[in-house]
Amino acid sequence: MKKLLTASALMFGVMGTGVAQAAEEVNVYSYRQPFLIEPMLDQFTKETGIKVNVKFAKKGMAEKVEQEGEYSPADVLLTVDISRLMELVNKDLVQPVDSNIIDENVPAQYRDGEDRWFALTTRSRAVYSSRDRVGQLGADFDYMDLAKPEFKGKICTRSGKHPYNVSLIASIIANHGEAEAKEWLEGVKANLARKPQGNDRAQVKAISEGLCDVSLGNSYYLGKMLADEKQIPWAESVYLNYPGQKADGTHVNISGMAMAKYSPNKENAQKLMEYLTSDAAQKMYAEVNYEEPVKPGVASSELVASWGEYTADDLPLETIADNYATAMKLLDEVKFDL
Repeated sequence: MKKLLTASALMFGVMGTGVAQAAEEVNVYSYRQPFLIEPMLDQFTKETGIKVNVKFAKKGMAEKVEQEGEYSPADVLLTVDISRLMELVNKDLVQPVDSNIIDENVPAQYRDGEDRWFALTTRSRAVYSSRDRVGQLGADFDYMDLAKPEFKGKICTRSGKHPYNVSLIASIIANHGEAEAKEWLEGVKANLARKPQGNDRAQVKAISEGLCDVSLGNSYYLGKMLADEKQIPWAESVYLNYPGQKADGTHVNISGMAMAKYSPNKENAQKLMEYLTSDAAQKMYAEVNYEEPVKPGVASSELVASWGEYTADDLPLETIADNYATAMKLLDEVKFDL
């Protein structure tokens, strides 16, 4: 445990542990990459005069905040995926935020019923298909189809236990029940072209190389690949498909925010959180991260819009989170990653 906490501290860097803070500052711990959020934070400072101090990390946020306890300087926590937000909640590391502004900007489906976390963007769990060998999958295509015999030996995916896939499986459990979800997992495993490995972009690369024909992947990776000269051929080898348009809808997850339990700058923290749900901030987010604004009425980027419209699964993310443990259990039972 000591080694884990030490590593976590190194990842976040050294930050003062005293609770005394400048009156016009706010401290952010973030899993989001700097280029994704710094434009918004800079604009917030310009408009309010409140300085934003940010610590970025790839992992270790919950452990770091837990280690710091009541002396933590953290005010706002930014992360991705409902599972990581719920980890903060379950470890009692956040506090409710009573804000009519946030409640008006963030649909109830994408915020906690007790106001402990709120979405900032949504990202769909899409299916990529080979342009040459498969084509567009069509309006009738559903996640459940991936277990059908016609996809035998044609599917690539990252680990089933990655949060992006666990959340999808949890949504299938919520929509179809545990027994049907297990049967689906067994069918998908039987249809895999190779053992689960790599990240979402690696699956598209595999499609471009002819190793498989379809893959699960978050939609924003298409934008990321198109922005990388070496990966453009991967992106151009596939179509992006939104499953479930005549069934439950496409599964979406979120990036989100929460106020740290011992926030020393609560007033400034709430101002920042409210700003991040505003039209201006949501528009900036949409332009740089290839995700979709959570606030209704704020347009996606031109590129994301070109991928087509879709209907999202209307399951509250809290319901998906409630099925997370069952999803992990089913993955073990079918030995999905083995």
